[in-house]
Amino acid sequence: MSKALTDQELHNLAMNIVGKQLEADGFEFMGVNSKPKKNPQFVCLKNKKLHFIVVRSVTYPNDPKDYDVFLMDKIKDHAQKQNAEAYYAGVGLYNAEDRNLPVYLNEAYILEYDGLIKV
Repeated sequence: MSKALTDQELHNLAMNIVGKQLEADGFEFMGVNSKPKKNPQFVCLKNKKLHFIVVRSVTYPNDPKDYDVFLMDKIKDHAQKQNAEAYYAGVGLYNAEDRNLPVYLNEAYILEYDGLIKV
């Protein structure tokens, strides 16, 4: 029987995807928070510059490029006070057979992720 991924499991999957990209791009992790409502999820250093990155897993029919402007404005204000840059990373995770169905454990899924969006 198929087991749908929980919100936390989807969030962890999104965190892994973004984390691997950050690592490949030469970011150094200063802090990682895997709780979906505790922001930012990643605090990183690159080229001596601090980066605050908010990660969200996004399910169909939502667009992973759309973000909560109010939340991101708060993160951006906090980042500026720390002389940091703020980014949003929306990770679309969809069932490969039917986007209307949830993503299931150990089953194929579609990934829609275009990288960091500077706020």
